[in-house]
Parts: sequence; C-alpha cells; structure tokens
Amino acid sequence: MTATTAGPDTAAPTDTATGRPTVNTPRRGRRSPLASVALHSTLVVASLIAVFPVLWVFLTSLKPASYATTTDFFKDTTFENYTNLLRDTPFLTWFGNSLLIAGLTTLLGVFVAATTGYAVSRFRFPGKRGLMWTLLITQMFPVAVLIVPIYNIMAGLGLLNRSAGLVITYLTIAVPFCAWMMKGFFDTIPREIDESGMVDGLTPFGTFFRLILPLAKPGLAVTAFYSFITAWGEVAYASAFMVGDENLTLAGGLQKFVNQYGAQWGPMTAASVLIAIPAALVFLFAQRHLVTGMSAGAVKG
Repeated sequence: MTATTAGPDTAAPTDTATGRPTVNTPRRGRRSPLASVALHSTLVVASLIAVFPVLWVFLTSLKPASYATTTDFFKDTTFENYTNLLRDTPFLTWFGNSLLIAGLTTLLGVFVAATTGYAVSRFRFPGKRGLMWTLLITQMFPVAVLIVPIYNIMAGLGLLNRSAGLVITYLTIAVPFCAWMMKGFFDTIPREIDESGMVDGLTPFGTFFRLILPLAKPGLAVTAFYSFITAWGEVAYASAFMVGDENLTLAGGLQKFVNQYGAQWGPMTAASVLIAIPAALVFLFAQRHLVTGMSAGAVKG
C-alpha cells in the first residue's frame, strides 16, 4: 500500500510500511499488432529458409533414382539408398576413419587449447606476447595458401595418407582459435582460486586439473565442439592428403558419388544424412554450454 502526503514540498507517493518514496518505473512500450505480425512472419520465413535445404536432402535420400531430381518427394518412398550405401560402398570405412580423426582431434585440441590458454592467462614467461601474436596471425591464412606448404611438410615427415597427418593438420586450425577463447575464459575465473589451491599444497598442475578445469566446463565444451566440427566436416586437406578407399574420410568419400558424367544423388544424399547425425549429437551434448562458453571467452582477450 502507498499513501500520498499533500503539500507543496512532498508530492511523491510513499510506502506506508517503510516510509520511503516509491519509484514509478515507466513501462516499456508495447509492440503494435502490425509490428508483431511482421516480426513473427520474418522469423517463420527465416526458419523455413534454414530448414529447407536439410529437408530437401533428407526427402531426396528417400526417393528412388528415377525421381532423384524431381519434386515428387513422396512417390515410391524407399530406404534403398541407405541399404545400398552401407552394403555396396566403403561408407562404413570412411565413417570409421572420420570418427577416429575427429575424436583424436577433439581430445588433443581440448588438452592443448586448455593448457595453452591457462598458461597465457596465469603466467608470465619469455615469449608470451610472441606466442599470443602467433596464435592470432595463424588464423588469418586461408586454406588454399596453406595446402601446399603443409603437404610438403607432411610428405617430408612421412605422414601423407595417414590419420596422424590429418590430426596434426586439423590441430593447426582448431588450437589457435580455441586457445585464445580459453585464455579469455580463464581470465574470468578469479585468481584467488589458484592461490587457495597453492595454500592447500597443490602444484600448478594439480590446481589446474582439480580446481580450474571443473569451473571451465562451458569453455571446454565449446572447444570440443569446434575441434570436432573442424575435423568432421573439412574437405580440402582430407582430399589432398588422403588417397585410396581404405584411407579416405567421409569428405573424400562423398566425392566418389560425383564424376564427369553425373552424380549419384541417392547414395550421396543418404550419406549426407548419416554424416549429419554425429555432428548433431555433439551439438546436442554441448549446446547448454555453447552460449556461456563463447560469451565468456569473448569478454576478455
């Protein structure tokens, strides 16, 4: 309840319980019906545009070859494209190669980015500024410029046509960005936590693994997601460094369905749907941490 006191000097309403003047905050302007309709229409159209290509690929994967390039999506629906893909092509071999490479890239990328980000965030050492500039500059080179020099390096090390060569290559893409992001995330964690760990007798490594990493789960989730997607969907390096059906990844394997005479749309769209499933699962696992991790890593540089 509020009461008003009449007088020339006191015109503001007061709270009878506390005697303090109440503050009337202005209400935010309501959106007009026309503006609301326009906003929701725009969101619906944007959603349809985003979903349309994915839906088209999925429906095409369920069509027989004779209707692959037509709009008869629900005519003679069949799963033959999926069965032929798994039975008559080395798709499972490509899938296993990609899963191995993406898994190793994710594990090593998270470890290297987290330790690098923590070291740059917490310690002073010679070459720190140079390391930070190196991490930043390496992200500026396009893939087309790096393929030839990295190819020559991998050839000299005997890592061409090997999973280890692709893992190392993908780490050069994922680690610089993720290390910068993790550095910004660690900057938001109070240093007093490190000091309390030291007081309790923990080494710097013990403090990092037992105290800091549990608090850095959002940043680690973003790092894992970015590292996995980098290795899972990359095409240029995988096509240049790997040959032979037994060594190809999914990116290189999909090119087998396209040649100078045409494209096998059925197997290719079926493979695209199956390829998207692991990426979607990783995204669902990490989605609750993505916004927190990316925003926290962007606060401080």
